[in-house]
Amino acid sequence: MLQLPRAPLLLRVSCSPCITSTRGRKSRFDPPAKSKASRIKYPPVVCVEELLNVQHRYREYSATLSAMRADFKEEMLRSRFEQQVGSFAEHRLHQEAMEHAALMAWNKEENNKALRRRLERLKVEDRAFETLRKDAAKLRDEVELEELQERELEIQRLEELSKTFITPENLVERIEAALNNPKSYNFCLDRDGRILRPGAPRS
Repeated sequence: MLQLPRAPLLLRVSCSPCITSTRGRKSRFDPPAKSKASRIKYPPVVCVEELLNVQHRYREYSATLSAMRADFKEEMLRSRFEQQVGSFAEHRLHQEAMEHAALMAWNKEENNKALRRRLERLKVEDRAFETLRKDAAKLRDEVELEELQERELEIQRLEELSKTFITPENLVERIEAALNNPKSYNFCLDRDGRILRPGAPRS
């Protein structure tokens, strides 16, 4: 006979898994059970004195709760009315007006401070611009004066040079002076700029 290996004790299934049995509810269209088909439902037995006592207490509770609600609602409406159109509203409007006036005064003061700072800044900028303009004008005058002096010196130099020019008026005099004072240009210059004439001893 073939014997299969036995499973461990923990892996053995001794019984089927436990599943909770549930019973669904009947719908309103299902017929009643046979045992309950002829049953007549009677209301539970109630003590009349206790019922009257409970009804009386419930009416008192409802009246008290309604009165409290009405009182609270009246107080809330009165406080809301006072806040909207009463003395509280007037006081609040007065405080808001005072706060607005204080804010406007502070705004005006800040605007005046900003205007003063702007005017001071414009004055400083005007002074700096005037100083730059004066410095530029002074520098321009100095440059023009230097150019004028250079031109005057150039004119004087040209006038001095013009005295040695040969003109039709002094042509005869210059010819006679050249004939009377002969000048030899037969010479050369060395590297040091000395004049070397033919026949002159060399140092």
